[in-house]
Order: sequence, then C-alpha cells, then structure tokens
Amino acid sequence: MVKIDLKGDVREFESGVTVAEVAKSLGMGLYKAACAGRLNGKAVDLRTPVTEDSKLEILTFDSAEGKHAYWHTTAHILAQAVKRLFPEAALAIGPAIENGFYYDIDLPRTLVPEDLTAIEAEMKKIIKENLPLERFELSPEEATALMEQEHQPYKVELIAEHSGKGEKISFYRQGEYTDLCAGPHLMSTGNVKAVRLTNCTGAYWRGDANNKMLQRVYGISFPKAADLDAYMNMLEEAKKRDHRKLGRELELFTIMDEGPGFPFFLPKGMVLKNLLIDYWREIHREAGYQEISTPVILSRKLWERSGHWDHYKDNMYTTVIDEEDYAIKPMNCPGGILVYKTKMHSYKDLPLRIGELGLVHRHELSGALHGLMRVRCFTQDDAHIFMMPDQIKDEIKGVVRLIDKVYSTFGFSYHIELSTMPEDHMGDEAVWNHATDALRAAITELGYEYEVNEGDGAFYGPKLDFHLTDCLGRTWQCGTIQLDFQLPERFELEYVGADGGRHRPIMIHRVVFGSIERFIGILTEHFAGAFPMWLAPVQVKVLPISEHQLGRAREISERLAAAGLRAELDSRSEKIGYKIREAQLQKVPYMLVVGDREVEEGTVSVRRRKGGDAGSMALEAFVEQARKEIAGKAVD
Repeated sequence: MVKIDLKGDVREFESGVTVAEVAKSLGMGLYKAACAGRLNGKAVDLRTPVTEDSKLEILTFDSAEGKHAYWHTTAHILAQAVKRLFPEAALAIGPAIENGFYYDIDLPRTLVPEDLTAIEAEMKKIIKENLPLERFELSPEEATALMEQEHQPYKVELIAEHSGKGEKISFYRQGEYTDLCAGPHLMSTGNVKAVRLTNCTGAYWRGDANNKMLQRVYGISFPKAADLDAYMNMLEEAKKRDHRKLGRELELFTIMDEGPGFPFFLPKGMVLKNLLIDYWREIHREAGYQEISTPVILSRKLWERSGHWDHYKDNMYTTVIDEEDYAIKPMNCPGGILVYKTKMHSYKDLPLRIGELGLVHRHELSGALHGLMRVRCFTQDDAHIFMMPDQIKDEIKGVVRLIDKVYSTFGFSYHIELSTMPEDHMGDEAVWNHATDALRAAITELGYEYEVNEGDGAFYGPKLDFHLTDCLGRTWQCGTIQLDFQLPERFELEYVGADGGRHRPIMIHRVVFGSIERFIGILTEHFAGAFPMWLAPVQVKVLPISEHQLGRAREISERLAAAGLRAELDSRSEKIGYKIREAQLQKVPYMLVVGDREVEEGTVSVRRRKGGDAGSMALEAFVEQARKEIAGKAVD
C-alpha cells in the first residue's frame, strides 16, 4: 500500500495505482476533466504509476500543466492528420506553447488555406475515433530504427542527441500514428473536444537560418466549444487592437525597411514615450532612486568579466575600436556596477538605489521581430540596488510595492513567478538557494501568491517575474526582480562596514516597465489606442463649426496650451460632423466644439470620446475638470 497526500487529504491505495485511477476514485467528474498530474512537484502523465508515499495533485485544463498536456496531445492529433493526408510529410517538433500548439512540418509544397481546412477536418475525425494514447519506451537503437522505418529524419536527429546517455526513449502511439515524445498526454484523442487551426508560417529547423525552412502550423483547442468561440472572438478583437495597426493610424511609431527591429517614434509617439519616462522619474525619485546614464558601447573585457560574453554573446552586437573588441550593451548592469565602483561606499550609504533609462541592443532573428513587442533596440527602465545582507528582504518588498503601484495605475492585474537556478548558471548552489529563499520570504510576507518556474532564472541569480494581464486576458511579462550574489563577487564590489572592515554588497537587478517600447505596445492594445487623458498624445481637439469661429477657436487652443493641456486646432474647411468623426478615429479624449452660440456665451460645447455630447460649460470649468482627471491618472 502507498499513502497519497491529495492536498492534505491522505488516502491509501494499492502500490502501482495510476494517477488516472486515483482521479477516478475521487469522482468521475474529476476523472473526465483530468489532463495530467503533479506528482511530488513534477508534472506527470495520467498513466504514471505511484509506487511510494507521495504528494499528488490532479491537473485539469484550468492549470498551466493541464493545458500543456491538452495542447500537446492536440499537436499529436495534428501530426497524425497531416500524415494521413500527406504521407510524404516529415515531422519535426510539435510542442504546446503559451496559447495552443504548433507542429513543424517538412512538405514538398506550400500549404494553402484549403489544406488547413482539410487537416482540421481530419483532426476532428481522429478525435471522434477516440483513439487511446499508449506510452512505450525503446532503446536508442530501437528508437532510431523505428523512426527510420517511418521516414522521419528529424526524429532520428533528435534521438541521436540522446543516444549517448544510454536512456530509454519514450514514444506515444495513437492508432496507426507513433510519435517521439516525453509527454505528458491525455488518455485518448476523444478527450479533446473543440479544435481550430489558426495559422501557418515558415520556421527554420532548430531556429537556425542555416537549416531548412519548415512549415509551422498553429492551432488551439479547448474542452468546450464555447471556450473556443470566446477565444476566436478574442483573436478578432486583438486584430482590431493590434499596436502595429494603431501605431500607424495614430501616428505613434513606425518600423522601416532601413532598420528592421529598430523602431522610429513619431512626434505623437514621443509624447507618449516621454510621459511614461516622466512618470518613471517621478515615482523613482519618491522611492529614493538616483538616476545615471552609462555608455552604449563598452569593452569586451567588461562583458567577459560580467559573464555576458560567455552566456549571451550570440545576442550581442559587436564592433572593433582601435583594434580592440567592443560590444553594444544588451543590458545596463555592468555599467551600473562601474558607477558603484567610482568611489568607496560606507554601510551608511546602503541601500544605494541607482536607476537608468538605458538604450540596449539585442540581436533577434528577423522572424521573431514583432512591432514594439520584439525589437532589436529598446529603452530598458533598469535599476540596480546595492545593499547589505540584512537589507535584502526590505528592498525586495520595496520593489514589489513599486511595481504594484505602477501596474495599478494603468489598471493591470498581474501574477508573480519565482524562477529558480538554470543549468547554465554562475556560482555555488548554496548561494543560489539562499538568494531564492530571500525572494520567496519577501513575497510571502507581503501576502502574494506565486508560481515556481523551475530552472528559468537568469544565469547570475534567481528572479521574480511579474506577468500583467490586459483587458483581453492576455499575459505579458514585464517587471522583474533579480537577486544577484555573483556580479558583486566578479567585480569585487565592496563597502566599509560598521566594524571598519570591507564587505561584499548584494545586488538587485529590477525593471518595472521592462522595455518602454514594449510597454507602449501593450498599453496601445490594452486601451485600443484610446489612452487615458493623462497619457493621450492629444488630449483636446478644438473644432470650430465654420471659419467664422476660427479666431475664437485659436484663442481657446492657445489658452488650453497655456494651462498645460495638449490641444490641437482643426482649422480645416470641413463639416463639423466630419471633424468629430476624425477626432474620434484619432481616439482624442475630448472635443470642444465652437459655434456662434459658444462664441456669444463665452463657452465651449464638450464632447467626450466615450459618451458623446457632455453639454456646454465655461472654458475655465473644463480646464479645471481636465486637470483633475489628469492629476488623478484616471483610467477609463
């Protein structure tokens, strides 16, 4: 017998009971909804036997691991459908991703929309067939022979990478289709209820431009058709909110052929960018940060010392100056460290909070570039905190409160992930554990819940990542807090302690926006371009009905500007209805219509972006109202 702890409810089962059987014992509803299990902290297949006392959680589609198993199974269904329709296809990889799944396929011809329709129809047949998924293992030699027999060269290549380890290779079989896979998976193809293929793009094998271009078919699936419909509606809404489209229409930014991945900000976009920067400076001054600026290009020797040259070189742009290697900075931290080293610090100086709005450059593959969301240069709102060991917890708490204040200002909710030591790390495991425990303790004391993201920390330390949720329910990783014991050691940072001796400080790396450019993209989609009053590049449009009121309208525009409002005068000889529609398309929060009556009474007729006509009022009253709205940073 084995004892299984089910979230505090300990029950006894026969040794070897599977996760699926445990789920069935708890109720048929849970059994039917089960996608995978979490056994002693690890996501496992429903077929996994439990042979010792353990902790177990049954995972449904509502959990991240449950979705992963659901979507990974659907990827296998996609591959099986492709092989049925295109027997000559060679299959590469088909993982679950953040929203759905994809499969990379090598075909002699390009897939067209009609092909995706046919593949989707075949997937629905496979789902209806309710084929059980069977897991089995082979030796590397047997696995290679099987995949060669199936004419799957990409699978053979993947097996070859593991053959030297002497481990068994796991497969899953469903009907006539067998795929190389570690799992976990659903019990049957029939457990997938609603599926849709969404896109087909090109993708290099292994993401390497030197390899063959494959076809990547994307899809999504859900346990309920209603959930699929809601998701597809969300995608349609997301298209309307696409920041690249709105960026052009609202004249915020552009990406040109002369600089792929290097955004150009237009005048209105610069207003928005500078407003965010002004806000950043304001809240950081209040939080005790000092601002610095460090060079964009620094010596290779610095990047070697920091570890970036060994761990991040492929993402760095380099150059040669006076026959020596230099790199354009991909991160601000080494520069911040050099600033710290400009003088000896006392324990009385700590914590020392240094902020920088630094322009960084990172090499991204052209296929990964996406508007402002994935670029090759961006302004990182970095800050580095140098502190003593007994200040760690309070400083982490301070950063968490700062991030919470910012996201709340924009109306975002968020969740936190704790990322732990990766395989490619610097420093001793004991130091890493100490740093990780400090992060965990700080957010626990603040009362925050968090998820653990094993092995996804930075190479120099564990981190807390903040994933904000926009109005469409999409998540974006923006803020991060990284605790670093390594770089202070590598750079031999010191401070003079109360005992008169020299000690090593600890360092926090943190960002709030993450990237100013990316945050603008997120805000643009979140607000659909209709920015709150305090962020709107143009806050007020003054619209004279005819040329007779142009003089008064110009005077109003000037008085608004003198009051600190961003106002534009539409002096064109167009009908007022057309001017109003144009202002609404430009997402301007307020329109002030000026006709003969308004001139005579000394008033303005106010129209809101939302709600339409708000009636007439004195200009001074409108200015006071607008100022209060801006000062309160109200979010519609």
